[in-house]
Amino acid sequence: MDFNEIEKLMNDFENSEMRELEITADGFHIRLSKNETSVNVKANEKGHKDQVTEDEKAIDYIRSPLVGSVYLQPKPDAKPFVEVGSHVSPGDVVCIVEAMKMMTEVKSTQAGVITEILVENEDLVDYERPLFKVRH
Repeated sequence: MDFNEIEKLMNDFENSEMRELEITADGFHIRLSKNETSVNVKANEKGHKDQVTEDEKAIDYIRSPLVGSVYLQPKPDAKPFVEVGSHVSPGDVVCIVEAMKMMTEVKSTQAGVITEILVENEDLVDYERPLFKVRH
């Protein structure tokens, strides 16, 4: 596809009712999406995007610092670094992300309690993907 065809495709997609479009042909790949990834559902349901409850302010996430495979335990037969209900402090190791055979410890950036584990062991994760939900 040349630039004009791609530009027409993008304009047609933008004016359509489709939410996502992905095309792969002859070594060319394009993915278009109108979906927003960071939506505060509770705020949208209430119709007040700027209104955040005290409960919501107390929740934060530990995110992946890089793209790779996540490991929730130091060795296959070991217990997990953290579980739901675990108390963490800044600097506590919560998991490992492997990228190109390099193991990177992911450390908590805040004190709190792990309320939810958002990934499975050995999942492939993206940069900044939430791994754990933490309540302060």
